[in-house]
Amino acid sequence: MSVYSDREPSLDTRVQNRRRTSLLVGLILVCGLVECTLTLADRGVIGSTHWRRYAYEFGGFWPGLLRSWLPNYPQQPYAMFFSYGFLHGGFLHMAVNMVTLWSLGRVVLERVGIRGFAVLYLAAMLGGAGAFGMLADTLQPMVGASGALFGLAGGVLAWNYVDRFTLREKLWPVARAVGLLILMNIVMWWALDGQMAWQTHLGGFLSGWTFALLIDPRGRNDP
Repeated sequence: MSVYSDREPSLDTRVQNRRRTSLLVGLILVCGLVECTLTLADRGVIGSTHWRRYAYEFGGFWPGLLRSWLPNYPQQPYAMFFSYGFLHGGFLHMAVNMVTLWSLGRVVLERVGIRGFAVLYLAAMLGGAGAFGMLADTLQPMVGASGALFGLAGGVLAWNYVDRFTLREKLWPVARAVGLLILMNIVMWWALDGQMAWQTHLGGFLSGWTFALLIDPRGRNDP
């Protein structure tokens, strides 16, 4: 007879939960440490007030590097597809993104585990950067984890769509959620006077939706 009750999770489940939590906490700590360091440097507490500029120059996503611009180092046109996601435009930008990561990340990890989360997160990060590189007409760098976060949102909505379709439930809640995301982007773009990388959000969302269905295409009542 098992020593665990039906209400108490097994040892394997608890270990998996700790690993999933550690992954999210690790991502949040990395982004938080980077932004806190740059914020302190901005205020002259540590290092140099030029640190943020250097971080953006070497780690931000620059569309021009996909064309005729000369990189600061040979691997920059490739590395920037990943490095931009760990930089932010300020402490508030970082904090909002990390709260979103914690919320959506737990849902994705519960559905597909650590490997599925990693694939989805990286695919959305790459897709967001790719869309920005193709669609944006700017001389400014793009930074932030929002491409990956919109990918997580796209994945969650894709699975919600599949689950509802499988159970023959109404699909309106999914369409409404997508509509709200579009409206939110329009409002944010207007409020920020056009200084928002909607291209990254779009690319991340579409990549997340697509890869979510590749990672776990089955509805929740499938065998």
